[in-house]
Amino acid sequence: MSFWSQNLPKFGQMFGAIAIFFAVLLAIFFIAGKANGRLQRPIAIVIFLGPALVLMLFGLFGPAVKTLIYSFKDSYGNKWVGFHNYHWLFTNDQMRQVLVNTVLWFAITPIATTALGLFLAVMLDRMKRESIPKSLLFMPMAISFVGASIIWQFVYNYANPGDPQTGLLSALVIRFGGHPANWILNGPLNNFLLMIIFVWVETGFAMVILSAAIKAVPADIVEASALDGASGWKQFRGVTFPMVRGTFIVVFATMVVTCLKLFDIVRTVTGGNFGTSVLSNEMYSEVFVRFEQGKGSAMAIVLFIMVTPILIYNVYNLRRERAIR
Repeated sequence: MSFWSQNLPKFGQMFGAIAIFFAVLLAIFFIAGKANGRLQRPIAIVIFLGPALVLMLFGLFGPAVKTLIYSFKDSYGNKWVGFHNYHWLFTNDQMRQVLVNTVLWFAITPIATTALGLFLAVMLDRMKRESIPKSLLFMPMAISFVGASIIWQFVYNYANPGDPQTGLLSALVIRFGGHPANWILNGPLNNFLLMIIFVWVETGFAMVILSAAIKAVPADIVEASALDGASGWKQFRGVTFPMVRGTFIVVFATMVVTCLKLFDIVRTVTGGNFGTSVLSNEMYSEVFVRFEQGKGSAMAIVLFIMVTPILIYNVYNLRRERAIR
């Protein structure tokens, strides 16, 4: 049988569902155009929120509940195994190393990226032609994590002693009288070398967002603090940072989410070998390589639990700022 004869019914079902969705939307818009008085506001709410809520229900909430259920089942999702998958995740020696690596990424890279972005934003704020260095620092954002990983593999490349060192890091070590090593094989150093790739890519994003927040600080407040004798570090600590704290927290939360779902760098550079694997990489391996659906779902739930407090604090902070304003 040909491809079209096999898959035509599936395509028909898919396009049929899309057609029904848009037909319902058109009907709602038609009713909204005819409605007036007390019905106008409820219908407007349905029109603007309804499609988004439906898509969120089927595209986000539904899969999340399904993942939670599968985390309590066996590899094939048929038999209930209780907390066996979670017990394996926290007691297996290899997985404990994965959890330690994930916590290291969680604790180091968001703070390093956001702090470095803030530092650069402050340093470049009053610089002439600041758009040039900002553009250069933001440029790595145009590269995917896979592309950045390939670039940095050339930096970390290692050749046997006596052969020309093509890796930039090894060449610098030799230049200053040291002895190069196969950096990617040496743990735990290799984990920090992978973190550098993340910081290199994401720092430009943090810098641009925080720079915009710094420029939004009212000039009269800065001038008043300067007249009171505040300058340099005092002005940053007492005026600049409190004014951009909300933006700093949002950028930090974004870096946390990006860090915890990180997959590309580890998969490209090491494939999760040499003690560098993280939960997102193991989740992919368990589900799509080893077909251990239950264990992979348990890892997804753990990742969700790790990121939830940061997101809750982010929402709380935004609401508090709006209340103050």
